[in-house]
Amino acid sequence: MLVRRFTRSLWNTLKVEKRYLSSEPTKPEPKEDEDGLDPAQAAALDKDICLLVDEKDTFIGTATKRDCHKVGPDGKVPLHRAFSVFLFNKRGDMLLQRRSSQKVTYPDYYTNACCSHPLYIDDKPEDVITAARRRLNHELGIPLDKMDPELFTFLTRVHYHDPGDGVWGEHEIDHILFFQSDVKVKPNSDEISEYCFVPKSEFNAYLPTLEGPITPWFNMIRRHRLKLWWDNLHRLKEFAEPDKIQKFLNENK
Repeated sequence: MLVRRFTRSLWNTLKVEKRYLSSEPTKPEPKEDEDGLDPAQAAALDKDICLLVDEKDTFIGTATKRDCHKVGPDGKVPLHRAFSVFLFNKRGDMLLQRRSSQKVTYPDYYTNACCSHPLYIDDKPEDVITAARRRLNHELGIPLDKMDPELFTFLTRVHYHDPGDGVWGEHEIDHILFFQSDVKVKPNSDEISEYCFVPKSEFNAYLPTLEGPITPWFNMIRRHRLKLWWDNLHRLKEFAEPDKIQKFLNENK
């Protein structure tokens, strides 16, 4: 009980590492789109062109972000390429964030630092680390010049399917990236509502105190690989399997 109370206090009161973001609009909100989505999120659904892949992660075509996440009548979602960044400070604490309530997929879920997609830009597929840096800048406000591509470790790929809420879901080959640096973060409130750096020693006791579920991809990594990788931040490249595509089972926490 004391540990549970302490970790709850950590999330609610940490002044340096955690920020509540303003929920007050700075200007009148435009009308929602036909699917009832936040306008900014809806615009990205149609503007962003994702990379369709086969089960070997071979690029085979493109589709809008909307088409890549809309669950079909048969329950299927097109398979596309994605990435997930796990961010650690120099002490080894991991950034845990809560997705904003405006997100199309998994709103208000807790997850790792940044989860998104490489895009089709200038008539070619975007490199995964380039995409990760772009999204870390957009979502967490980390300056691009503070994210040396050499600091990213590409650990493995995970192929998973999750039906989400039955309307919006995921079917991805997810490239798992670790990034360790003492960077300043300034989250975009359209993307992230809360964040906190969690020490490894507090993580397991901390999870049950969260006020919402965790994303399926984060849950799979948590169950199958996170402890191994977190214990070995100082020699991660020894554990990298970038040529492999894992298929992990997702179970509720």
